[in-house]
Amino acid sequence: MSRKKLHMKIKRIFCGVLAAGMLLGQTGAVWAEATDTPANDTAASSPTPTPDPHTEYYAQEADTDSIQGWPVGPKIEAQAAVLMDLNTEAVLYSKNADTQLYPASITKLLTCLLGCENLDINAQLTLSQQAAYGIEAGSSTIYGDAGEVFTVEQCLMALMLESANEMALGIGEEVSGSVKKFVELMNTRAAQLGCKNTHFNNPNGLPDPTHVTTASDMAKIAKAAWQNPLCRKFFTTDLYNIPPTNIFNETRYLLNHHKMMAGRDYAYDGVLGGKTGYTDAAGATLITYAKRGNMTLVAVVLNSVNGAWADTKSLLDYGFDNFEVQKVKVSKNPVPKKNLPSEQYLLNNCGNTYPFYYTRNVYVTVPTGTDLSTLTKKQAILSNAVGPLRLKSKYYFNGQMVGWGMQYERSILTNLLTIPTL
Repeated sequence: MSRKKLHMKIKRIFCGVLAAGMLLGQTGAVWAEATDTPANDTAASSPTPTPDPHTEYYAQEADTDSIQGWPVGPKIEAQAAVLMDLNTEAVLYSKNADTQLYPASITKLLTCLLGCENLDINAQLTLSQQAAYGIEAGSSTIYGDAGEVFTVEQCLMALMLESANEMALGIGEEVSGSVKKFVELMNTRAAQLGCKNTHFNNPNGLPDPTHVTTASDMAKIAKAAWQNPLCRKFFTTDLYNIPPTNIFNETRYLLNHHKMMAGRDYAYDGVLGGKTGYTDAAGATLITYAKRGNMTLVAVVLNSVNGAWADTKSLLDYGFDNFEVQKVKVSKNPVPKKNLPSEQYLLNNCGNTYPFYYTRNVYVTVPTGTDLSTLTKKQAILSNAVGPLRLKSKYYFNGQMVGWGMQYERSILTNLLTIPTL
């Protein structure tokens, strides 16, 4: 038996025993992670591991601490972090949010999103020689072999649960024809999502001096991944089995590496999933989604220690304990827009103004007990390539954006439709 197959068999047996235990309801199990998490990140007697001494970044205050009336953020070991409400896009905590750092395997969140956007998950994918053997020795893998056939769903599950680097290459090749072309697509998609300080150079996050991102940019990618229901399936799944393939004749058992999910070492109430990452250069990186009540948060942590579990717990505690989502009471009256004289004849003879109407409720995420009348509002008209103009209203708490709403112009075309108002 080859060394590779022996390693795979040992891991398969271990994971199979663990999976069976979890399915029987056992909790608190300690299980081996692939190498996208640090080797010393093992279960501890405390809820989350705390380093001694603290990192050089621990004493650094959060950028959001400078906002007047904003709750003071927790001390964390990470060099950079962002905590954001996914629904309102309010950033509740920010520390070195625009500092370029290495993402490690949280890169795979964008790889998964692009796979979901461009592939049929039921289609078959055959691993190429380059995909199967083009990764660093000892990096995270499920030991997929050249010529081995999987479904796209199986590849994406292996990518997100076991952080399989060969699957990242295989997905890239399947989407774009080559990894190089796929990386170009990654950077294009990141720019579309508003990422300003990100440059990816591979689809798996393995060390590369030109492969960098920021906590702020990763929060934007994490939001887009969450809003895609298919993509969300892959980073919130707990356990998944890949049955025998054309090359490997036994079942592979995949386990989500996120240790804050229910039944895991550092289980946290409300955590739904996410993506782990680790390299020596990047440190521990972590994306975590959590929901309590009407608040859904994403925490992004870069260059931390001990898996970033303690930092993430501190951030989620801070968010759920100090903030609330409130519905903004908006006027039912339309907001008028002044038109040029030449436009008046095109807009159903409406005169020199034209109204915008709200089509849905508006919510903000603010410090608990905030009087919404103290918020300020800024508005901007957004053009559309096709269809009516849009009026975007953003709400601010002492300069910090806490939520937004969109109003739509009632043009000649939309006059034919009934647009509901609040």
